[in-house]
Amino acid sequence: MAQIVLFHSAYGLRPAVHAAADRLRAEGHQVHTPDLYDGRTFDTVEEGMDHRDEITNDELLRRAVTAVAPLLADPAAPGLVYAGFSLGAALAQNLALADERARGLLLLHGTSDIREDATTGIPVQLHLADPDPFEPEDWLNAWYLNLTRAGADVEVHRYRGAGHLYTDAELPDFDADAAEQTWRIALAFLSELDAAES
Repeated sequence: MAQIVLFHSAYGLRPAVHAAADRLRAEGHQVHTPDLYDGRTFDTVEEGMDHRDEITNDELLRRAVTAVAPLLADPAAPGLVYAGFSLGAALAQNLALADERARGLLLLHGTSDIREDATTGIPVQLHLADPDPFEPEDWLNAWYLNLTRAGADVEVHRYRGAGHLYTDAELPDFDADAAEQTWRIALAFLSELDAAES
């Protein structure tokens, strides 16, 4: 069983995030879903991004660190698996690379930049639309090279024709086939993390 922190996208803590958490819990995982927007959710990506800009990326990262801190307080507790959707994936990546005890990183629809001096040995799984307007090919190539150079074990899964946030059933981006394939592969990834830990 993994202990997972799952961060929401720029849309906020929408029903799709709760549904994903429930799906993970049904497989025996313990899942935490911090609300970095204090209860606010949005119907369009533009509204969500505007709210993100009002809060600022630095403040969102501070809120994410604060949310995770109690889970890291016990040095005997197993390491966390960090996960997130789009904006939340970027936050998850930043926290995972700063946590020496992190067990894994599951990125859905997003990445973040990587410091040149970053070092990590965690397994990383990324799921993205193909193409994805928020994750250009040049960016993704550099991200992959930098993360593998840092020591991560990285696998990337692309979904041709899906919209950016294709796992959210309430958004126009939704692609049922791509979403099901994503969760099947992601759950296998989490199972492998558990097997490696035991």
